[in-house]
Formats: sequence, C-alpha cells, structure tokens
Amino acid sequence: MKKGFYTIMSAQFFSSLADNALFVAAVELLRTGGAAEWQRAALVPMFALFYVVLAPFVGAFADAVPKGKVMFVSNTIKVAGCLLMLFGTHPLAAYAIVGLGAAAYSPAKYGILTELLPPSQLVKANGWIEGLTIGSIILGVLLGGQLVGPRIAPLLLGIEMPLLDTGIDTGPEAAIASLIILYVLAALFNLYIPRTDAPLQPMPRSVVAMVRDFSTCNARLWSDKLGQISLATTTLFWGVSGNLRYIVLAWAAAALGYTTTQASSLVGVVAIGTAVGAVIASVRMRLDQATSVIPLGVAMGVLVIAMNFIGNVWVAAPFLIVLGALGGFLVVPMNALLQHRGHNLMGAGRSIAVQNFNEQACILGLGAFYTGMTRMGLSAFGAITLFGLVVAGTMWLIGRWHLRNTVQHRDEVEHLLTLARSDKH
Repeated sequence: MKKGFYTIMSAQFFSSLADNALFVAAVELLRTGGAAEWQRAALVPMFALFYVVLAPFVGAFADAVPKGKVMFVSNTIKVAGCLLMLFGTHPLAAYAIVGLGAAAYSPAKYGILTELLPPSQLVKANGWIEGLTIGSIILGVLLGGQLVGPRIAPLLLGIEMPLLDTGIDTGPEAAIASLIILYVLAALFNLYIPRTDAPLQPMPRSVVAMVRDFSTCNARLWSDKLGQISLATTTLFWGVSGNLRYIVLAWAAAALGYTTTQASSLVGVVAIGTAVGAVIASVRMRLDQATSVIPLGVAMGVLVIAMNFIGNVWVAAPFLIVLGALGGFLVVPMNALLQHRGHNLMGAGRSIAVQNFNEQACILGLGAFYTGMTRMGLSAFGAITLFGLVVAGTMWLIGRWHLRNTVQHRDEVEHLLTLARSDKH
C-alpha cells in the first residue's frame, strides 16, 4: 500500500471513532432529557438526512476539490454540530448537522482510494479501511458508553475552565464536549493526505445541472448489470447496519435490562464480528467472486429476528459476533465491486456520492420505518421482527434479480466479471 493510504486510514479512524461515541452520547442526552423512545430511534435517520438531500452536490464537490481538503472541511462541520448540540439546539437537529459533515466526508474518503490504488488492491484496501472503521465503531461505542457512565462522567464534569462558564452540567454534555478533540485530531491528519495525479473535475455551474448530472450518474450505475446488484446489496447492508446500532441498544434494554453504558458494549460486539468478517473477505475473496455472497444477506435478516429469542448475555455475545461477521464478509467484496464499476462509469467522487445517496436513503427509510413502529407503540421485539422480515425478503429479491441478469444478459455479465478479474492497473 502507498504511504498516503495510512494517513487516510488514521484520519478515518479518529473521525469514525468520534462519530460512534457521539451517537451513544446523543442517545443518553435524549434519554436523560426525558425524550420519547421514538426520538432516540430517530437519531439514525436524522444522521442520514443530508446524505440524501445533498447527494447531487457532495460527489461533484469531492471531484472538484482536493479530497484531503474536503475531508478537513467535513470534520470542521462535525465540530460545529457538536457545539450546536451543547448550546441549545435540539439534539436531533444538531446531530443532522454532524451528518452533513459525514455526507461531505464520505465521497472524498472512498473516492481517493480509487485514485491512489490500482483495482487489484481495492478489495484489500476496502478490507483494511472497513476493518479499521469497524474497529473505530467498537472503540467508539465503548468510549461513548463509558463517557456517559457513572465513573468517567463525574470526572469530566469536574474539569474547570478558568474564566469560562461553558454551561455544561450533565454527563452526556461533558462527553460531547470531549469528543470535539477527536474531530480536531482527525482534521489535522486530513491536512497531510497527499494530492493524487487524478485531474480535478469542475463542478457544474448551476444547481439544476448538478442535479441532472447526479441523476444521470445514478441511472448509469443502476443500469449496469453488476453495478445494480452490488449497489442494491450494499444499500441494504448499510441500511441494516446503520439502524442495528440503535436496535441493539433497544433490544439490550428490553431483553437484558441493560443501561446505555452496558448496552453499548453489545453494539461493539457486533462490530467485532463485522471486522472479522471484513478481514476474512479481504483475504479470501476476489472482485469477480463478489456476487457469490448474496445469500448471506438473507441470513442476516433471519438472525435479526432470532435476537428476540435470546435472553442471556453469554448466548447473545457469540450470536452477535456471528451476525456481524456475516455482514462484514458480505459488504467488503460488494463494496469493492461497486467502486470498481463506478470508477469505470464516472468520476470516483460522483460514484461514491451515488452509493451514499442510495445507502443513506435506505438507512433513512428503514430508520423511519423502525421509528414509526416504536411511535405507534410497538414493542422492541415486535419492531425487530418486522425489521428482520423486511431485510430477509428484500435480500432474497436481490438474489433473484442477479439470477435473472445472469440468465438474460449472460454475455454482458461475463464480460464485466472478466474486466474485474483482469484489470490490474
């Protein structure tokens, strides 16, 4: 791997670490503030909101500006979101601003991989970047849980700022304030991300032109016989994964009677499994074999439903590791295939923006679905059952879609797989 790859990984680690710790802190901030259960569930779709709304623009922005600079600006926006959350803005609105920073960050983070590395290293690079991201999820949710817990929160509240009254007087607020340091550290790494030789692509001059350009790119990827399957699969995976963070918290509270601090460790357990699956996939899978992992998506939906029958943490921990491992093994080759097809069809930043739009729209849709079920009074167990059924059924339909493509468009699919297998530069 080139030297700049490790700088990218360092920046991604600290930014993702803060993102995941902030999620736990925001859940606890709403809980201690007396917010309804549905508001806590709504944190997930609110984070995804700007990914969807700004999708036509962030990809073009990432292709028009050096990607290290884009990532620096994005982390600055995340800091602003934290400050808004601390000083009076409703946590859901402030968390959406953090999501705005993340929406701008992602096309640059993944787009620079296709500029820096050859296609033959994309699966390995995705394995490392996803493994590291998942590692930051593990540490992030654990960190967030501990920062709002009974041991560390009082220590943070005891820190005095001379001549400055911050107005921070609760554990969750102190946790959020401390996480700003991580975003600043990530921003400093962004400054050292190298410029690549890839030419910058000027942004369209009008909003209408950008929307039209994005729509064209989106349609182009959905019409590609491999791009559409990899996009549908990763879209569903991230829709599930994004909401699973809160679902595990809600399930642990209902099934095990856990506090937010205790439940956060189980979210970390899922992430451990995902990291293991991602690393195994990066070693064992080739780009042209990516579509063979589709059945694992159906299994994920079934396992989500099976959570309802677990009431013991010693059973829950290995079960959640297996659930996470299936997801990690599924997403790495599919993500690499999607990047490969997108890079061949359009600019890297535009390709990732299309991917983010679809994936975050799924997070938003599934999150709104789960939030709506809780707002209507459905128990955590009932909501989880319906959620799992939707996931398993949708993934089965994607498998049937790929089978039809293989039968009806055999020559095209085989040509694209050959291209993925032979493109080494």
